[in-house]
Amino acid sequence: MKQPQDAPLAFQEAWNSHDMRSLGALFHEDATFVNRFGHYVRGIDEIIELHAPIHATIYSDSTLDNELIDAVPVGDDVAVIHFWSRLSAGAAHPAGPHAVDTLILAVLARQAEEWRIKALENVTLTNPRSGEPVLRGD
Repeated sequence: MKQPQDAPLAFQEAWNSHDMRSLGALFHEDATFVNRFGHYVRGIDEIIELHAPIHATIYSDSTLDNELIDAVPVGDDVAVIHFWSRLSAGAAHPAGPHAVDTLILAVLARQAEEWRIKALENVTLTNPRSGEPVLRGD
């Protein structure tokens, strides 16, 4: 990634290819990742291990569609970004085809002119009264 704003598309492309090594390459070696269920892992190997089983099964035919909200520089080599992410699960998911919207916050740091994700947290949009998933625009 040449700039922080590249992260949403790079994440989307890695997810949609279901290539977890490509996904892992977006992160710093000691990066942290919190998935939409609150599962926390640290390190590229753990990030890959978190995603590989679901991409081999329930998310094997899923796609992401990401949209940058903002990118805020914290310094010359650090930025915070937010982006919307719509996960479209396919027939491989036990619940069948459906969509889930999440909001992702990521901290990126630049080393040797390459931006990589240092920390990422993914939050599912839900109705606070019922806990039911909500799609943006509903």
